[in-house]
Amino acid sequence: MRLNGLWKAIAAAIVASAMLAACGKEQATTNADPGVTDTEIKIGSTNPYSGPASAYGTIGRAETAYFKMINDEGGVNGRKINFISLDDGYSPPRTVEQVRKLVEEDKVLFLAGTLGTPTNTAIHKYVNQQGVPHIFVNTGASKWDDPEHFPWTMGWNLSYPNEAKIYAQYLLKNKPDAKIAILYQNDDYGKDYVHGLKAGLGDKADSMIVAEASYEVTDPTIDSQIVSLQASGADTFFNVTTPKFAAQAIRKVYDIGWKPLHILNNVSSSVGAVLAPAGLDKSVGIITAVYFKDPSDPQWADYPDMKAYKEWFQKYYPEGDINDAFNVAGYSIGWGVVELLKKAGNDLSRANIMKQMASFKDVEAPMMLPGMKWNTSPTDFALIESGQLARFDGKKWVLFGEIIGN
Repeated sequence: MRLNGLWKAIAAAIVASAMLAACGKEQATTNADPGVTDTEIKIGSTNPYSGPASAYGTIGRAETAYFKMINDEGGVNGRKINFISLDDGYSPPRTVEQVRKLVEEDKVLFLAGTLGTPTNTAIHKYVNQQGVPHIFVNTGASKWDDPEHFPWTMGWNLSYPNEAKIYAQYLLKNKPDAKIAILYQNDDYGKDYVHGLKAGLGDKADSMIVAEASYEVTDPTIDSQIVSLQASGADTFFNVTTPKFAAQAIRKVYDIGWKPLHILNNVSSSVGAVLAPAGLDKSVGIITAVYFKDPSDPQWADYPDMKAYKEWFQKYYPEGDINDAFNVAGYSIGWGVVELLKKAGNDLSRANIMKQMASFKDVEAPMMLPGMKWNTSPTDFALIESGQLARFDGKKWVLFGEIIGN
C-alpha cells in the first residue's frame, strides 16, 4: 500500500521521537504530546450513558473501573491514567461537541473506546485532521480499517461485514434455500451488516433475501417492521439492531408466533442486557457470532482470565451486572490501552501511540476466545478478525463449529 502524506508525517514524527528518546529520559518525557505529565496520562472517551443506546453505557463504566484498578496498582510506568468519559447520548452532534472539548479543552493524549458507528463517523475526519489517535473504537464498521486515508483511527470490534459473512457462510452450508428477512438500523452500522451479508451470499443474495426493513434510533418501537417482515414469508431473520430494539424484536417475533431461524448481531448479544429483558425463553435458538468469553457461561469458570475478571468485577464494579457481556468489552479495551502504554514506554507522543497500535503481534488478550489473537500492522488496522458461532439454549450461548475469519 502506498502511504499518503499524513502517514508519512506520522513516520517522520516517530523518527523525531526516537532521536529525542536517545538523548535521555528527560527529553523523552518532554517530547510527550498534550495530556502527559510526569505523573499522569489523560485519555478521553464518549459513551451513551443516556439515550436510545444507553445499554452500552456500562462499557464506559467498566473501562473507568479497569483504570481505577490500574491506578491503585501504581499506574503505567509511574503515571496514573486520568480517564475522562463523557456522555454523548448516542447523538452525533453531541459527540462532536464532547470530542472537541476533550481535544481542545481537556487536551487528552488520545481517544479510546468511543462507542457507536454514527457517533464515531461524525468525528472521524476531525480527529484525523487534528492528529489525535482515535483508537480501540468501539464499533465494527469497516471504515476504521483505512490506514491510508485515516491513519489516526483504529477499531476494536470484529468488523460488521466480516461478522455478516460468517452468517452467510453458515446459511449457504446449512440452509441454502433460506428466505431471509433483514431488520437493520438506518445508518452506516446497519448498512455495513447488510452489505456484508449480501457479499457473503454472493450471487444467491437476490434470491435468498426476500425482505428488508429499517428503523431509526429515534423510533419508539420496531413492531410494525417485524409484522411486515413476517408477512414476506421469510423463514430466516437477520436482526441487525442495537440493544433496545434487539430486545423488542426478540419479544415481538415470539409474541406473533413467527418462528424463523433468528440470527442476532454480536453487538446486541449480551445475555444480561438484551436476552434477559427480552425473555430468556423467547431467546432460545437465536444464533450469533462471538469472539470473547461470556461471564455467564460456566464453561469458562476455571480459566485464569475469567477468575481475574470476576475478582476485578466484584472489587471495582460491584454495582454492575456480572452477566452483562458488554462489560467484557470495557475490560478488554481497558486492558488494551494499558498494554499500548506499556509498549510506548516514555515516548508518549501521539505518533508513537499510533506506531505501537499498528504493531500488535499475536497478542493473547484476556477474555478472548481460546485461539483468538490480536494482530495489526501499518497497512492492516483490523485488530480482531475472527469469530465463532453460538446458539442460545435458554441460559447461555453454546459455541459450535470452528473459529472463522481471516
